Amino acid sequence: MQTLTTMSPEAASAAAAGGFFAALGIFAIFLIILGIAISILELIANWKIFTKAGEPGWKILIPVYNLYILFKRFWTRRWFWITFAVSVGSAVVVALITAITNDANSTIASVVNLCASVFELVVAIDLTHRISKSFGHGVGFTLGLIFLSPIFTCILGFNKDKYKKLPDVEA
Repeated sequence: MQTLTTMSPEAASAAAAGGFFAALGIFAIFLIILGIAISILELIANWKIFTKAGEPGWKILIPVYNLYILFKRFWTRRWFWITFAVSVGSAVVVALITAITNDANSTIASVVNLCASVFELVVAIDLTHRISKSFGHGVGFTLGLIFLSPIFTCILGFNKDKYKKLPDVEA
């Protein structure tokens, strides 16, 4: 086996590059496994949050329906349907504008998309704050749920806080 000092410069460079890419591959595999582990932990925490709120935990597994349940438990179903209509409606409007103008970069389509996105962001922040308040927490915990979601979701799921229905939530 040759050492780097006895190899030709090309061979030494290739060996160093091979080692670098091997280390990069191992690091990528580590990140993938870490991401999967965090996702599973967050899924379990969300399951427990649903259970604390009086819903079967399996409902967290169904896309869109899980949002409906969040709105039902922490706000109102009406806001779910409004948000859903804005989301789907804006997608349809943008698709129609793009098809009619034959311009994928239409300014009107971009403005419609931006307005819908801002609306959805505001609703998501309000829903997150309502979830936080329902378990007895305030604005600081809401910010934690927004910016450090996996950590604060696990705190909410695994701690002893009890769900308390907010006064303006439907029955």
